[in-house]
Amino acid sequence: MLRALFALTPTESKRLIAKAVAALPEVRKAATEGEIVITHGSTNVRVAEEIMGSCPSRDQFLSGQVINGLLCLTQAEEKPPIIRLVRGRPVAPVPTMEETLQDFGGESVFIKGANAVDPEGNVGIFVAHPAAGTIGFAFGILSARGSRLIVPVGLEKLVPSVREASRRVGQDTLYYSSGTRIGMVPIMNAQVVTELEAFRILFGLEATHIGGGGVAGSEGAVVVAVEGEQEALDRAIELYESIKGEAALAPRKSRCMNCVPTTPSALATPEQQFAGRDFAHCMYQGLREEELPQFLRR
Repeated sequence: MLRALFALTPTESKRLIAKAVAALPEVRKAATEGEIVITHGSTNVRVAEEIMGSCPSRDQFLSGQVINGLLCLTQAEEKPPIIRLVRGRPVAPVPTMEETLQDFGGESVFIKGANAVDPEGNVGIFVAHPAAGTIGFAFGILSARGSRLIVPVGLEKLVPSVREASRRVGQDTLYYSSGTRIGMVPIMNAQVVTELEAFRILFGLEATHIGGGGVAGSEGAVVVAVEGEQEALDRAIELYESIKGEAALAPRKSRCMNCVPTTPSALATPEQQFAGRDFAHCMYQGLREEELPQFLRR
């Protein structure tokens, strides 16, 4: 057995993980014979590109985001709909998640990113919408039918315990929040794909997370030790070198003046979705751009 070390920035990890998701046998089968839903997210931009060859409006194919050093959202009217593929072909979006998943079954694939992953393989998803948005509307259906929920997530988001993290947040429980108020939905039954699973899926290699961090653009990097036969390692090295320098997306935050964390997964209008909830979902809600701190302006 030989060993290799790989240092991956978050954007490079996203590309590696996306290639692994696209290579999963269940994803390849659903891409030709069944249904796939790809939800918003920076990793899922790459997943869409690996499955479809491209991602529509890639810089806007996001929802909640950590940007400008804060928890934030994307501008609703700038965000494209989630991607739905039926036997490999994109189909027009429908108004609700119930309609989107109407024909989902046990072999159907739902791909959703996450904000936290723990050593036990549990993942946590931040939710700014009061009904938990995309995952809130989808999770019950997916669990009831046994559909395949695949969560690509980088180890930059590693936390000690998703279970404990989810108990410490909640939109209505926060005295102060750095940006948008959130809750967390903990998911225990997803198929999680991190950098470690990616090396196994793509090359049959055993990978271990040994460290991370960095400076000058390498903040959030992870270092992975990989073991295996030379032929597999050589292929992994070739891929690794091909994704070095993967460019980051260039998203923009929501305009604070009219920012509301709504979801397209419900028929209700934004006003109806927030009826009876008289609270500020963000400390900057309603401010004009010139009233914001310089670091937060679009």
